[in-house]
Amino acid sequence: MGSDVNLQREGDVNTSDSRMNWLKQLNEASLRKIDEDERIFLKQSMSTPCLNSIVDAEGCYLTDVNGKQYLDFHGNSAHQVGYKNPYVVEAIAKQLNELPFIPRRYTSDIVVKAAEKLVNRTISKDYKVLFTPSGSAAVGLAMKIARKATGRHKVISMWESFHGAGLDTISAGGEYVFKKDMGPMLPGMVKVMPYNGYRHFFGNAHSLEIAERSLDYLEYTIQHEGEIGAILLEPIRATDTHIPPVEYFIRLREICDTYGILLIFDEIPTALLRSGSFYVHQRYGIEPDILVLGKGLGGGMIPQAAVLAKSKYDVAGEVSLGHYTHEKPALGSAAICATIDYIDDFALEKNCSVQSQFISVQLQHLYEKYDCIGDIRIAGLLISIELVTNRKTKHKHHQLAEKLLYYCLENGLSFKVSGGNCITWHPPLTVNEEQIKFALNCLDEGLAIST
Repeated sequence: MGSDVNLQREGDVNTSDSRMNWLKQLNEASLRKIDEDERIFLKQSMSTPCLNSIVDAEGCYLTDVNGKQYLDFHGNSAHQVGYKNPYVVEAIAKQLNELPFIPRRYTSDIVVKAAEKLVNRTISKDYKVLFTPSGSAAVGLAMKIARKATGRHKVISMWESFHGAGLDTISAGGEYVFKKDMGPMLPGMVKVMPYNGYRHFFGNAHSLEIAERSLDYLEYTIQHEGEIGAILLEPIRATDTHIPPVEYFIRLREICDTYGILLIFDEIPTALLRSGSFYVHQRYGIEPDILVLGKGLGGGMIPQAAVLAKSKYDVAGEVSLGHYTHEKPALGSAAICATIDYIDDFALEKNCSVQSQFISVQLQHLYEKYDCIGDIRIAGLLISIELVTNRKTKHKHHQLAEKLLYYCLENGLSFKVSGGNCITWHPPLTVNEEQIKFALNCLDEGLAIST
């Protein structure tokens, strides 16, 4: 992403030809709302100008100002239990009537209950909690805990990672579009190469080779950089769904233990069953020292995040680590409890497994049909379909990704394009086979027309 030309693709600055053609097919009602939005809000990459104006979001669907519905496989990774979930709506309404706000220095049953629900889902149940109003704030808080606990300020993080849009978290993150023109970053942020493995190209043996190579470099960096207090990473990268093997995490945990480094997992977009397990790291049988959660935690309604730190790192009693106005969030806690209850009551873990298996088989058929599908990476309902010019050259096919995005939008399917060439689907855990078939058919038709 080093040149201005590369920055003009969809997902970055919203000025591509495909975006302009999309706007041309919108009617007056949609365009008027977009113009009103643009007049009052600051422009920012990936957000404003907007795609369209909506009037409803329920279940798996968005409805625009003209009544057109879109099956939403994007949802800002926040709609695990679907939009307008009845459990969450009822819980928030009840909390609004009983106790809508808890001032700092006070507590209440609902916040303790929410924190306990999160801790009780861990393997060891040996964590303590702090709530924050955003995932970015939670990552910043996690890095503060690591500094206090280790006495070291340096953090190793990964190129291509995303941890939030605050100045501290863009310093830790590895995406250029967030750092552009922002000047000096937070000192002590050390970048290493991420695990970028593939499902189809090389098979498991090559995945292990990639894991070993990336961890060799990580350990080399620790030895030669010195004073590393924490390693921060997404155990499965949400944007384009890179999934390290178990062996990667076993050795990573050993490296952290050997050098006295805290392991921080950012599971903000991927926890709450999206990966097939309640917390992503449970797929690998290890635990981080600090776990960061957000997005779906608020049931798709309340901005809510949390930090879970191992009990032994409760060492900053004299420091105001967070001190947020909503550090004991009544409404957010009600949403957390309702979200987890809904996941359990409606067996969403089983549905995630069933639908993940179904979509894996169907995408395999598309992989065999289209040479432009370079790779398919799936963990639960974290899904990325990587597009290339062809499998022999493996060059990223940005233009095809854009064409497919707008073709699918015009036909009622919304999703995210990641890395310029990856179709990324994060459907809610409530998704059914019929809805998945609709999405697959839309993708198939778009590929047939565009290739």
